[in-house]
This record gives sequence, structure tokens and C-alpha cells, in this order.
Amino acid sequence: MLDLLFYLEIGFFHVLDWNAYDHLLFLMALTIPFSFKQFKTVFWIVTFFTLGHSVSLFFSAYGIYSPPEKIIEILIPITIVITGINNIYKSNSTVSYNLSSFTISLLFGLIHGFGFGNYFNQISFPLESKINPLIGFAFGVEASQLIIVLGILIINLLIVKLGSINLSNYIRIVSSIIIGFSLNMILNLI
Repeated sequence: MLDLLFYLEIGFFHVLDWNAYDHLLFLMALTIPFSFKQFKTVFWIVTFFTLGHSVSLFFSAYGIYSPPEKIIEILIPITIVITGINNIYKSNSTVSYNLSSFTISLLFGLIHGFGFGNYFNQISFPLESKINPLIGFAFGVEASQLIIVLGILIINLLIVKLGSINLSNYIRIVSSIIIGFSLNMILNLI
């Protein structure tokens, strides 16, 4: 049980680590188009991301598959750029989030999870079962992501509703800033 709690804490703070702000940027990009009325949709999109993250972490932890680290390091900010561009594209249309949103979230979760695979293998003990650490880590990631998502939804509410800012403009501005940070990450990796 202590293993589970230990890894739950590691998963929780993995998302909140300022040195790994790519996770925060991705969550912002995923969440910025939504309001509290759509919390159920956001919850499932984030959960699909966590599921993908957990599957790739499982593959890495058990040596089933681990793509080259350099490729994953570049793919992670690319997923953020794609999500930001998608937000800008959809900000002026009536296109709603559908099954493809969940699929994309799952696939991008796979990429992000591989980015943490090597670190996870370093912090988990080779002789112990990795199931409890993986479960604990996944629940920790999900818990912190939901807290961040709630924070973003509150900020969305304050800015759009109370600040009387046009939602489409808000989505485009924030998504453009996120894209800028992500492109900078890509340039720093090249």
C-alpha cells in the first residue's frame, strides 16, 4: 500500500513540475476551449490522455517497447502545437469535440507517456512488481490533471464571462501563446 501511495504522489507532482511545463501547456491546450458546462467532456478527454500515458508507461516499464528518447522529446511539443492549431481552427466554427478528440487525446497520451518511461524505470525498483507503482502513478497523474483542469475552467469563466472577452478571440490568443512556447521547445531540442 505504501508503494501505491508513494507512486501516487510521484504521479501527482510529475504533472505539477515546472521543469516539465510541457504537461501544463498540453493540459491548457486541451482545456482552453471548454467551459464548466462541458466538464464531463473535458474529464473524459483528460482521462483518455491519462490512459494513453499509462499504456506507454507500461510498455516502457516492462521493456515491451520504448521509442528513441530524442524522437519523443520532439514529438511532445509537436502534439501541443497540433492541439493549439486545432483550437484556433475550431474557435470560429461550430465544430464540436467528438470521438476524434478522445482518439487524439489517447494517442497524444501515448507519446507523452513514453517521455516519462525512462525516468519511471530509474525510480522504480527492478525487482518489485511494477503494477502498483504504475497504478499509483496513473491515479496521481489523473488527480493533478483534474485539479489543473478545474483551475483552467475557473480562469476561462473569469476571463470570458466576467471579463466580457469574446470566447473565440480568447481561444485564439491563448492557443497562440501555447504554440509559441511549444515551438520554442522544439527549437531548443533541434
